[in-house]
Amino acid sequence: MIKYSLICKNCELSFDSWFSSSKEFEKLKKKNYLNCHKCNSFKVEKNLMAPSLINKKTDKLNNKELKRYNKIKRTISEYQKFIKNNLKYVGDNFPYEARSIHYNKKKNEKGIYGRASNQDIKELREEGIDTQLIPWIEDKNN
Repeated sequence: MIKYSLICKNCELSFDSWFSSSKEFEKLKKKNYLNCHKCNSFKVEKNLMAPSLINKKTDKLNNKELKRYNKIKRTISEYQKFIKNNLKYVGDNFPYEARSIHYNKKKNEKGIYGRASNQDIKELREEGIDTQLIPWIEDKNN
């Protein structure tokens, strides 16, 4: 696979596209299968590209960033596990349930968690209801 930076000569839009080979790009170009997704022009050409160079310094930096990312992901996963084990999931009913607990002093052995829009969170906080936004990572391994 090869990635080309392309430019539309009609509207000057720059975009990237992947091709199985440079010959495939030429074949598609010759048959007028390459067109701009903004203006639909067939005047699409390769744009000037810089090669992607890898050296030991950038490799170490990428490895360091990957370790940092994995550490953060593990921490979030631990929070999620704690939340799932100790709080009641209420789904999209979170704003309603939070208000019920706050205003009706509804007895609840467990706290709650669920989904709410940014506007719902803002309104809950304005009403004096303490809420927290927590990043949620879906486990795609299952």
